[in-house]
Amino acid sequence: MGEAPEIQLQVPSEDEKLNEDSVEQQTNGNQSTTITQQRTYKWWLLMTIYTFFLLSGQSVATLLGRLYYDKGGNSKWLATIVQVVGFPILIPLYYLPSYKSSHTSNITTNPPSLLVLSGMYFGLGLLLAAGCLLYSVGLLYLPVSTYSLICASQLAFNALFSFFFNSQKFTPFIINSLVLLTISSTLLVFQNDSSGSTPVPRAKYVIGFVCTVAASAGYGLMLSLTQLCFQKILKKQTFKAVLDMIIYQSSVATLMISVGLFASGEWKSLGEEMEGFKLGKSAYVNVLVWIAVGWQVFSIGAVGLIFEASSLFSNVISTLGLPIVPVFAMVFFHDPMTGVKVISMLLAIWGFVSYVYQHYLDDRNSDTGKL
Repeated sequence: MGEAPEIQLQVPSEDEKLNEDSVEQQTNGNQSTTITQQRTYKWWLLMTIYTFFLLSGQSVATLLGRLYYDKGGNSKWLATIVQVVGFPILIPLYYLPSYKSSHTSNITTNPPSLLVLSGMYFGLGLLLAAGCLLYSVGLLYLPVSTYSLICASQLAFNALFSFFFNSQKFTPFIINSLVLLTISSTLLVFQNDSSGSTPVPRAKYVIGFVCTVAASAGYGLMLSLTQLCFQKILKKQTFKAVLDMIIYQSSVATLMISVGLFASGEWKSLGEEMEGFKLGKSAYVNVLVWIAVGWQVFSIGAVGLIFEASSLFSNVISTLGLPIVPVFAMVFFHDPMTGVKVISMLLAIWGFVSYVYQHYLDDRNSDTGKL
């Protein structure tokens, strides 16, 4: 019989094992880096879209709101309800395929009870209704520059509430951004609005001032509570959660404001107001409709930024838009563009860049930690 063939077993050495492990780790690291970069790019794209919605919606709605008052509109309740009544235009977004698939892949294991959700949306809707009414009174009685100055205080209120409710951390870049944006809007108080504003009695001026301060505080509180609800109650990473937040709280606010409109009796004079509108009946309707659309676009941007970043970031972007309004006012209402307005805009842009740079640093540190 011949000899059986010799079988040799090759046992990998320790060096070969280490090389294989390092190659595998490098491959996994590259895949993780690629996924992280894709998520980062998607995040920044969403932030850009939401920022555009917020700034464009806020600017259009504010300018048309001023136009409504300047051309003969005088109903505080009507000016209030158009800020929230446009939510039905958002309902078709529920049926977009991308949002459907996102919803089915992000279902929470322990969804909140109906009672908790109802209480959450009712409370936020009540705050929204009160804030919209107070802002309408302020815009009616105050010059535009003073109104913008007081609205900027919502950033300080929101920063305070975010510190307590959302554990907001304050870095030097964020503090720099808050200071610059506040100064930017504060400069607008030195702008003379006598050419474009109708003098109001002292008592009404005080009422407008107090209402706008209260509205700014309420808005800052509502933003912080909205972020808290996303984190502690909803716990969903879907655009549907954003739509639910806007639509349900807007529904509650619309109901509350409608009660006020009919209880105050202002609805009886709306026909006469439309007849006396200086731009005509069709323009009267169009102005109100586009105010409603503008505020809904703003809502998508504001709530989306809260969802993706924080309530403070959303408010920073909103404050950035305050000096932008005078630019559009110069184009459409032929308001003069003064040096104060130019400086205000430059400071706002500087503050915005400072805040965005802080988020860039956070992303870079997060990516470095994952490698």
